[in-house]
Amino acid sequence: MLQNRIKEFRQKYGITQEEFSDKVGVSRQTIVALEKGKYNPSVILACRIAKIFNSTVEDIFIMEEEDHVRL
Repeated sequence: MLQNRIKEFRQKYGITQEEFSDKVGVSRQTIVALEKGKYNPSVILACRIAKIFNSTVEDIFIMEEEDHVRL
C-alpha cells in the first residue's frame, strides 16, 4: 500500500484542498481520495504534487514494506 503525507504538507503550507486541487489540476474530490489513501496518483500527478511542495516524490509518498518487489 502507498501512504502519503499530502495532508501534512498541504497544512504546513496553509493551502486548502480546493486551492491545492487548482494548483495540481485535479478535482477536490481527488485530493480527498489521495489524502484518505483511497487513490494512488499517476507518476505525473505525483511529480506535480512534489513540485508544488518543493520536495521529492519520495518525501511525500511512502511505499509500505510489503509492496516492495523482491529480486
